[in-house]
Amino acid sequence: MGHALIVEDDVDSARMMAALLGTEGFSAATARSLRDARRQMAMQQPDLVLLDLRLPDGNGMSLLDEQELIGNSEVVLMTGHATLETSIQALRYGAADYLIKPVSVKQLQSILSRVTPPSVLRAEVDGLNEDLQRSGRFGHLVGRSEPMRRVYEQIARVAGTSVTVFITGESGTGKELVARTVHDLSRRRSRPFLAVNCGAISPNLIESEIFGHEKGSFTGAERQHQGFFERAHGGTLFLDEITEMPMALQVKLLRVLETGAFMRVGSTAPQDTDVRVIAATNRDPAQAVAGGALREDLFYRLNVFPIDLPPLRERREDLPLLVGHFLHEIAQREGAAKNASPAALERLAGYRWPGNVRELRNVLQRAYVMAAGDEIGDQWLPRDILARPLRHPAAGTIEVHMGTPLAAVERQLILATLEHYGHQKERTAAALGVSLKTLYNRLKEYGAS
Repeated sequence: MGHALIVEDDVDSARMMAALLGTEGFSAATARSLRDARRQMAMQQPDLVLLDLRLPDGNGMSLLDEQELIGNSEVVLMTGHATLETSIQALRYGAADYLIKPVSVKQLQSILSRVTPPSVLRAEVDGLNEDLQRSGRFGHLVGRSEPMRRVYEQIARVAGTSVTVFITGESGTGKELVARTVHDLSRRRSRPFLAVNCGAISPNLIESEIFGHEKGSFTGAERQHQGFFERAHGGTLFLDEITEMPMALQVKLLRVLETGAFMRVGSTAPQDTDVRVIAATNRDPAQAVAGGALREDLFYRLNVFPIDLPPLRERREDLPLLVGHFLHEIAQREGAAKNASPAALERLAGYRWPGNVRELRNVLQRAYVMAAGDEIGDQWLPRDILARPLRHPAAGTIEVHMGTPLAAVERQLILATLEHYGHQKERTAAALGVSLKTLYNRLKEYGAS
């Protein structure tokens, strides 16, 4: 299958890893120092390098500086303590993963199952970039604007590593699509990708859903249940709306990230887990920490590699691409193609899109249904809420003064519309052209849920 070099000064540990590599089809050589490692790599380029950080003649990380020597080798660091600093260093220097010492057979087998030459990953990224130029797509994402190109560059950089990713952005910007694209470009792509909305699960059930439970551990637990960490083993677990996770559970999540082990509800036996965690929130993480919705230590552990998604209003040049993409998807489902007229595109370009890309998709779905022919006009499309008086049941209008922050205008409009419709959230969301989830999130921010 390939050749591996084990750079480890502990003879017994190196012998154990060499034996396991042999059972997995690798030929294996060992080096007890950086000097010996350089000599062996010069003689034969390894496909995989298991590199200890502490060696008799220096820090193993220094070997990663020698790119001519490393070449296309897959490098996995070995360390006694997996810290935030270690993760950042591993990413910065180009290591694909790291093992916690003492290295267990299970850990090493998991790493070997994901060995993919860096050249293969680079070729896949090159293919996505070519697709971006041709069709405006990058993985699951659509758009050629400069803000999105920066996001693609970050995805391409982090996907091939094992570090934790923290995605921020307003509701509806496509955070789960970013997570899926990272997974599809990673060495874990053949393993499961599971997405969990932490705000959509009852606080009483979320621990059981994430970590699983034993039979009889609580009323109604009639059988053993595997949680998301078990079902996503070897793959990626996407934790959306992480700030909605109860504080007590955030402590347990932090422990899993630090130790790589968890316990089912009702069990005292820890289980090892090999899962890459990608977290996301539509809130400002610093404000969430300050407001007590997110533990500071968990934030720093998750925020190893942050990706911030731009709102749709900051990437309006992507609107024609997005419109074409969504109308094509709808046509495939419904069986009839419809196009947006120039007037429709102009109307869409002038709207502020508080619900972002998700709102655009919903608006186009409704307009598609309402359009009688094969062309969608502007009749059923939203108008810019700032370009007309805002109706209010009591006073007839609400005043919006020049210079009022958009967030304040949005709050005023949402609350006034909610009152107008007698606090019926479904009708309010429909009237505003946003999803029910977006409305709930806004009302929660306003303390009006």
